[in-house]
Amino acid sequence: MVTISAAYGAGGAAIGPAVAARLGLPFVDRAIPAAVAAAIGCPLEEALTHDGRAESGLGRILAGAARLPTVSFAGIDAYLPEQAILPEEEFVRRTERFITAVADGDGGVILGRAGAVVLADRPGVLHVRLDGTRAARLERAAAAAIGTPRRDVERMLDDNDRARAAYVKHFYGADPADPRLYHLVLDTVRLPEPAAVEVITAAAGAV
Repeated sequence: MVTISAAYGAGGAAIGPAVAARLGLPFVDRAIPAAVAAAIGCPLEEALTHDGRAESGLGRILAGAARLPTVSFAGIDAYLPEQAILPEEEFVRRTERFITAVADGDGGVILGRAGAVVLADRPGVLHVRLDGTRAARLERAAAAAIGTPRRDVERMLDDNDRARAAYVKHFYGADPADPRLYHLVLDTVRLPEPAAVEVITAAAGAV
């Protein structure tokens, strides 16, 4: 079982699935908010409003939650008035339950969602942080976003960095860049992706 926290432009979307393939485990990324949405009964786009990797920054993450006609708590359907607001904390609780269920089952490689904090005390789970300097991550992101103006890529990088940090700080009082949360911190802008996958795979067998 591996949790991966990745700064924007640090290659998490490529390294995560590669690690999962090497370990023979499922890769869990966007499936988490989809599962949360299904459990609560709201549209996926509303769940993504509370996704820790939302691209439009702190305002999007901490915005008012979905307005739902019905929700289900502990298997009991309850009607809510049209303008009732489902607290954002409920999205986080559902996401935590999903992460815990993965850990309780056959395991997986989880990208984001503050997995290192949620499973901090769980034995047998490797916690990894992928990072790099802002300048280097910006160059990498710009190279991958062919045709996108550099100022837009820079805005996306800064918005994502703020959004991810805000999510973890708001709900868990932690900084996702704090190395004390992880067993392994890698500069995956300078380190080639295949080498990073090798290091993470080897470390996963040691926890």
